[in-house]
Amino acid sequence: MQSFKTQEKDILQKSYTREDWQGGYKSLTQEFDYWIDDIEGKIPPELRGTLFRNGPGLFDVNGQSIHHPFDGDGMISRITFVNGRAHYRNRFVHTEGYLAEKQAGKILHRGVFGTQKPGGWLANIFDFKIKNIANTNVIYWGNKLLALWEAAEPYRLDPKTLETVGREYFNGVLSEGEAFGAHPRFDPSCEQDNGAPCLVNFSIKPGLSTTITIFELNLAGEVVRKQAHNVPGFCFIHDFAITPNYCIFFQNPVTFNPIPFVLGLRGAGECIQVQPKQPTKIIVIPRFPQLGQKEVKILEVGSGFIFHHINAFAVGEEIFVDSICYDSLPGVEPASDFRQVDFEAIAPGQLWRFYLNLKNGTVERKLIEARCCEFPTIHPAYVGRSYRYLYIGAAHAASGNAPLQALLKIDLESGERQLWSAAPRGFMGEPVFVPRPGAENEDDGWILALVYDAAHHRSDVVILDASNFDKGPVARLHLKHHVPYGLHGNFTPEVFI
Repeated sequence: MQSFKTQEKDILQKSYTREDWQGGYKSLTQEFDYWIDDIEGKIPPELRGTLFRNGPGLFDVNGQSIHHPFDGDGMISRITFVNGRAHYRNRFVHTEGYLAEKQAGKILHRGVFGTQKPGGWLANIFDFKIKNIANTNVIYWGNKLLALWEAAEPYRLDPKTLETVGREYFNGVLSEGEAFGAHPRFDPSCEQDNGAPCLVNFSIKPGLSTTITIFELNLAGEVVRKQAHNVPGFCFIHDFAITPNYCIFFQNPVTFNPIPFVLGLRGAGECIQVQPKQPTKIIVIPRFPQLGQKEVKILEVGSGFIFHHINAFAVGEEIFVDSICYDSLPGVEPASDFRQVDFEAIAPGQLWRFYLNLKNGTVERKLIEARCCEFPTIHPAYVGRSYRYLYIGAAHAASGNAPLQALLKIDLESGERQLWSAAPRGFMGEPVFVPRPGAENEDDGWILALVYDAAHHRSDVVILDASNFDKGPVARLHLKHHVPYGLHGNFTPEVFI
């Protein structure tokens, strides 16, 4: 393991092998519950709380392979830190679809990203039933642990046992099957709630025109504000950004052809096509229309594709938005194998800053980081505010596309970069920033991440000092097994064992 500055010379011509990377896409069927005893370094005694992670735990059903990782059933990992020790537990989210397929021993549902029921198109034609796989994110809010999947309602879990309690409708605010996004934003101080934190989330109902619904929840987990807006065209939106007064959505330039899906030939996600000659539309929605801010503004910028945003903040009449941008959306073909992806043939995700001028309706943009990167995190107190530091999963090499094997810290003020790499046999998950109790500096805290170690076919929980990556990991917690590559998660200072 090594630490690099931006001027480092890559000592490895290719920092990984595809065979090593593929190991993180093996199913984990067993559920564990144990104290982590195999540790390098020392867990900071003041690090107290729980890291929750979510992602697909199964890539097959009784030997029948799913077509894409995003179709895999959700599995929650919980790492609890207390008194200088750490405890691991994992359980699958017991959705109705997961239980039915486990009992049947075969695939019973089509997946959004191409998984089909056995039997060819005749077995899948006109089957529009959506299987809620609850596999994208997990949050603890309002004393509730919720597994999120953006196409349907959340599943509620017991944070102490990870047992599935049932579907969550927020006291009837959601109807059965109504979407509740998987990428909420946590406003650290909402003026409408007397400075208390609030959760902001959204849902998408796409069609020839798309309905964007915005939810805001108070600390008790109650929906205190809800508004809906129709925007022209089909929207495929996974993430959004907030400021104290606005929600910002990037409408990727895509079209949806439902015919192959209807005829049982493709999954719905495989029917989305990027339109490179069309602009990306930026939809700016006021959060508090009751205060007179009612006008929704739509700005345009050159074509591109965005899954994730880092942060947004206002400066005068401008809103700055930092995002991970791709030239296009990599297509998913029916006969393809996601484990055989050719990384070098795909353009990398890169960090761009967008300058939205709400007064004259113009957009400018600037490349911030050319290195392949994804899964950003920042200090939670700076969400929607001007900030200095960001942390993000990154490729080992400074150029080209590759699996994420490193963590990159960027100082947006000085331009300094720090890179800690797990190459050649380590592969990085999404980092999470945890502030140090009583800290005064923005980067005073820890970065937590799951790293797949191909050499031992296991995963490590890595703890880095967020203020200085050059020191290397503060601690590496070796799990007894691997955790399949996941998607999103969050940290709470609450302790559950």
